[in-house]
Amino acid sequence: MKKVVLAYSGGLDTSCAIKWLEDKGYDSIAYCADVGQGDDFELIKKRALSTGASKVYVLDLKKEFVEDYVFPAIKASAVYENKYFLATALSRPLIAKHQVLIAKQEKANAIAHGCTGKGNDQVRFEVTARLMAPKLEIIAPVRIWEFKTRDQEIDYAKAKKIPIDVTKKSPYSIDLNVYGRSIECGVLEDPWNEPPENIFKLTKNPLKASNIPTYVEIEFNKGVPVKVDGKAYQPVTIIEKLNQIAGDNAVGRVDMVENRLVGIKSREIYENPAGTVIHAAKHELDCLVLDRETMSHKQGLSQKYAQLTYNGLWDTPLKKELDAYFNKVNERVTGVVRLKLHKGNCMVVGRKSKFSRYKEELATYGDKDVFDQKLADGFIQLWGMPYGSG
Repeated sequence: MKKVVLAYSGGLDTSCAIKWLEDKGYDSIAYCADVGQGDDFELIKKRALSTGASKVYVLDLKKEFVEDYVFPAIKASAVYENKYFLATALSRPLIAKHQVLIAKQEKANAIAHGCTGKGNDQVRFEVTARLMAPKLEIIAPVRIWEFKTRDQEIDYAKAKKIPIDVTKKSPYSIDLNVYGRSIECGVLEDPWNEPPENIFKLTKNPLKASNIPTYVEIEFNKGVPVKVDGKAYQPVTIIEKLNQIAGDNAVGRVDMVENRLVGIKSREIYENPAGTVIHAAKHELDCLVLDRETMSHKQGLSQKYAQLTYNGLWDTPLKKELDAYFNKVNERVTGVVRLKLHKGNCMVVGRKSKFSRYKEELATYGDKDVFDQKLADGFIQLWGMPYGSG
């Protein structure tokens, strides 16, 4: 039998995929990537083996995910369509990377995933794989198998004695990692419907959050967070810490209709407490230490970085070139930002840096003012001269 490395979640689709691939003549090697979704991987491993997988890999990728994917996106101020902090999109090239590495190690003929033909993840997985191993066969069972409905898939699972609970079904499609959570489907498919409160897990209901504001200080070094309230933490822990603090204050909910890569609009709900406070703080620090032209120029490049990430083009030359640019831009983005979190609101209330370009003696209207206002008349005349009529 030919070998295939299957990105395996333990759910109905990928469990059915093991048997379906076996029927097609493939020996499945299941691969589970731990990016902080909180799954019981021992249970998932047993399920894969009992379903028919010949081997199971479980890789803890949380540290690599935060350091090599989340932090570069933070340095780039990458936010897709001004609302989405890219938690799911950032995890996919990492998962695909290790899937290909396992395939090479196992001398597998193919890799497989459980993505549908309507989503973005299929692109993110497959583009990454093709860039790393162009000759590796890619199989997407959900796109091509004979099951047209979930009920047909359940019947197949029962017939093949696949050990999975198929009686409980949430109407929502949910993805979770250490950086954030996404929710779609169900009543959310009507963009007029308000998201029901029971879909949220990382953020408190604003009405139930504390009446007392929480103040939090985030310290950055060259564009990435390194301390919370003066205490240094490892990258994964910093994200977890800020998720807890911001989530408890109902900060981090996003409701958006976004433009999917495949050409449709999709209504998505995101919970990203850490991303919300980090990006808010990072922006204010940028404003303090970067010059006007750099701030203006980098906005467009930040949007391009977000688009490349969202569109599955993480490992492309342009994205790597943008990393070099943002590494340079962030050389002086070092300092501390103080935020006030209260019932879903996130407000920056203080910022300081040894590289600050803010000069009180120029901005003040008090006794310390050294700004020569007489120069303004000549400046305005020269500034407007190119647009004069004569």
